[in-house]
Amino acid sequence: MAKEIVFEKIPESVEEFMALPQAAQTDEFEVAALTVLALCVYPKDREQSLGMLNALRGPRPLSEMDKQFIRDRFMDKDYVPRSYFKGATPDNDYSVAFPATIEVSDNPYTYEQEGYAKLYLKSGGADSPRAVQLRKAKDGKWYLWDQFLLADIRQPESSNPWA
Repeated sequence: MAKEIVFEKIPESVEEFMALPQAAQTDEFEVAALTVLALCVYPKDREQSLGMLNALRGPRPLSEMDKQFIRDRFMDKDYVPRSYFKGATPDNDYSVAFPATIEVSDNPYTYEQEGYAKLYLKSGGADSPRAVQLRKAKDGKWYLWDQFLLADIRQPESSNPWA
């Protein structure tokens, strides 16, 4: 199954992020899409982005190693999270037009481990989908457990020295 999650814009603050209807965290597909939104904020405002990710992580905040990993992945690659929006490709420098859609899908192994869900997002710059792992808490909410969204993808066409 695939679900399309639509966002009107990228929030600029944790408060704005938490006011989104998807921030209720009752739908695992929406939480996976919110992870992309939070990562899109990072190049502009690291602290707000990390605050959004911590909100998604609930009782398990980011460690210093997690923060360093995210920082390292953003070195000269601020376009990676935008690549998860439908229509964002290397040819258009991963530009996003709002309202924008993120497609999240499951597979036969998504719920293999009890209490967890591993969902997949397609990047316009990668050949295979990337995973987000979520965990369901006692409160019935889905929390971000791990994300594999920041792996390298094809460079935007504007940075191609041969074109």
